[in-house]
Amino acid sequence: MARVLIVEDEPNMRKVLSTNLRQDGHSLVEASTVKEGLQAVYGNDFDVALLDQKLPDGEGSEVLQAIQQAEPSTAVVVLTAFGTVELAVEAMRNGVFDFLTKPFSADNLRAVVRRAAERAVLSRENDLLRNTVDRLEGQSEIRGSSVAIVKLRELISRVGPTDATVLITGETGTGKELVARAIHKSSDRSTKPLISVNCAAFSDTLLESELFGHERGAFTGADKTRYGLFEAAHQGTLFLDEAGEMSAAAQAKLLRVLAEGKITRVGSTAARDVDVRVLVATHRDLRKEVVNGTFRQDLYYRLAIVPIEVPPLRHRTADIPEIAGHLLRQIASDLKTTTRTLHPDAMQQLRSYSFPGNVRELRNLLERACILASGPELLWIDLPEVVQSTDASPGLPIFNGTSLPEEFHLRSALASWERGIIEQTLTKTNGSKTEAARRLGISKSDLSYKLSKYGL
Repeated sequence: MARVLIVEDEPNMRKVLSTNLRQDGHSLVEASTVKEGLQAVYGNDFDVALLDQKLPDGEGSEVLQAIQQAEPSTAVVVLTAFGTVELAVEAMRNGVFDFLTKPFSADNLRAVVRRAAERAVLSRENDLLRNTVDRLEGQSEIRGSSVAIVKLRELISRVGPTDATVLITGETGTGKELVARAIHKSSDRSTKPLISVNCAAFSDTLLESELFGHERGAFTGADKTRYGLFEAAHQGTLFLDEAGEMSAAAQAKLLRVLAEGKITRVGSTAARDVDVRVLVATHRDLRKEVVNGTFRQDLYYRLAIVPIEVPPLRHRTADIPEIAGHLLRQIASDLKTTTRTLHPDAMQQLRSYSFPGNVRELRNLLERACILASGPELLWIDLPEVVQSTDASPGLPIFNGTSLPEEFHLRSALASWERGIIEQTLTKTNGSKTEAARRLGISKSDLSYKLSKYGL
């Protein structure tokens, strides 16, 4: 069923249109002039609009332009008494979905409106999905084969086909949104949209408007009626990231949606039915938030029907080689360069690092290394200093690369290790002997002697 606007000045024609369309359960708003049509457009949202060309106070094109500005996804059907090829071409150029030539059959009318409503729904879904893609943190499936990840995948496969609300917890950067995507893909709603929103990115008022929509004039700047994400995700899945940041008012409205399947737009008193599966994620301990009085206890129990904890990267270091390889391929694609590999020493450094920022931090430091490194293989010295300082090789000193001890003498190291450290430093400095000598803590003449000695 769709919301349909009928702008037609002839009473008998309006009656014919409304009588036929009500048979399909459509919700109708009628207007007989351009002025009434404009008032309807600015005060409501429509899936389909039927516009007569000639109206007592102007042209139907005025209403068409207002619709295209207020709600571009609305499918417009033009009503005309003169059907020509030229009219059809002109209508399509102006963004009209279709046109009906009077007189028309009831079956033709209902079929055109049905197709127009389907087009409007698809248009809104496409717009929202494009926006959602920008918000997604990753584009891959969950990577790794550690025990923790195997258990995570098994839990996803069990909860995915159900409609249960899932609470996904874990540190920042662990991939909670990837888990939500995997749950959605394994559900019966996988063909419907997955809408994602970061609750921490909006103020209290804007978050409510984003989730539940608003009516025209509900607050300053609300110049038109707007669908909320719950309505956009109808029959699909809504992922609320950082749900622990929601205000008390938003929590109350979310509780009502989960309990009753109804939403109320900001500035409205009318409840609207929605069929949405809700997945939520947070890095906070919501049980502590409940004790502190900042999160509703009844909402927590609604959300935590199935809790899933995503393990931090430091607890599954065996997965780092697979994850790093995948990220390096992604980075090469983004930077339009060849895919780099990791030297074993560099890989050992990564596996010894604690990664407080988890997979997101791993991606960031690999991207930085790919941008700054000159060779096809990433060496340990190409990694950021915070990773270089990790003691990954007991018995051998690990250098920072930019802050070597002033009194350190390379001759005290093994010749093979000395050669390797000089070679890697030269790679890092793009062949600059002066900078390499500074980083190594030796004179430029000493470095020249060693380069000659080792044939570098």
